[in-house]
Amino acid sequence: MVDTVRRTGRDETEDERADRMWGELIQEIRVAQTGVQILFGFLLTVVFTPRYTHLTDTDQVIYIVTVVLGSCATGALIGPVSLHRLVSGRRIKPQAVRIASRLTFVGLVLLLTTMTCALLLILRVATHDDWVPWLVTGVVAWYLTCWFGVPLWTRRRYTTK
Repeated sequence: MVDTVRRTGRDETEDERADRMWGELIQEIRVAQTGVQILFGFLLTVVFTPRYTHLTDTDQVIYIVTVVLGSCATGALIGPVSLHRLVSGRRIKPQAVRIASRLTFVGLVLLLTTMTCALLLILRVATHDDWVPWLVTGVVAWYLTCWFGVPLWTRRRYTTK
């Protein structure tokens, strides 16, 4: 069976494109995976500190939600590696790349929410100030700008029709 050449600005077959995109996706995942795993590891230790029992009920709920979100983010960002391993050699790399890309996007959204909750909890415990939600909102706006706003603007601005 002969692969058809898809014109994408490169002379590559669908399989060559999938190989290239897989390599790029794995490099992106390595960055996000490291961050989420370190954050998740630190989150897991909090419950074992003496200070945890002194947290308010609200702060304990925020902590539990943060740990669950961190766990889900870790799963979504490790998922593409497992996907690749389980479907490798089955000649479905283009489909696997699409699915892995979606898992990675979900993982990034979960990482965003994990970081938001962690920041909220830390600032609530550290300062007890009324301006904490405003500061967290500002940081989330920054995350959204860096992670989604700039990339979407770049895609729209520089993608040829």
